[in-house]
Amino acid sequence: MSTHCISEIAGCELWLLADKALYWPQEKLLCIADVHFGKAATYRALGQPVPAGTTEHNLRRMDALLALYDVQHLVFLGDFLHAPKAHAPATLAALHAWRQQHSALRITLIRGNHDHRAGDPPASLGITIVNEPLVMGPLRLRHTPSEEDDGHVIAGHVHPVITLQGRGRQVLRLPCFYSTARCTLLPSFGAFTGGYGIAPEAGSQVFVTDGSGIWPLPVR
Repeated sequence: MSTHCISEIAGCELWLLADKALYWPQEKLLCIADVHFGKAATYRALGQPVPAGTTEHNLRRMDALLALYDVQHLVFLGDFLHAPKAHAPATLAALHAWRQQHSALRITLIRGNHDHRAGDPPASLGITIVNEPLVMGPLRLRHTPSEEDDGHVIAGHVHPVITLQGRGRQVLRLPCFYSTARCTLLPSFGAFTGGYGIAPEAGSQVFVTDGSGIWPLPVR
């Protein structure tokens, strides 16, 4: 099972990674969508019993990707922090400790809908914060998908998943990359974010991941 699939998009060689991120080797760029740091802490603050440790888990996954690929620029495609309560001291302490380990890494956040509600991350994290779209050659990096940009859109926000029929009555619901002629959607990187079921249109491409492997899915 492959750890990445290579897709030619708008003349660019993009690697779709099994761990739900996108790597552009020519630019040494890693894109991550919808990590939603602090979501579990936000729910716990509301009295809901949800598991702890999701922030550390997501950070360790990011560490693994940065170790595997030659990355000089990390771009978050929106929804970096989940809500105002994501500014909890423990969450911010973990983010600052991680940032110190990657102090030379250039990081950009494209504001998403949750970022507008949560507020920007602290300036001490050394993150450049911009509104969408971020133009990079023929690509338009965004949080919210759009068909109106003059280049190919790379976006998050939707958290695409697809339902597959397994053996017997088994049904699998897996994250996926979903690419049409004008837009490519990344799956949500966050470990506690859910997903939205898509119905692939003719001519689109779907790449399904279970977190450890990724493979193209035929679209009828």
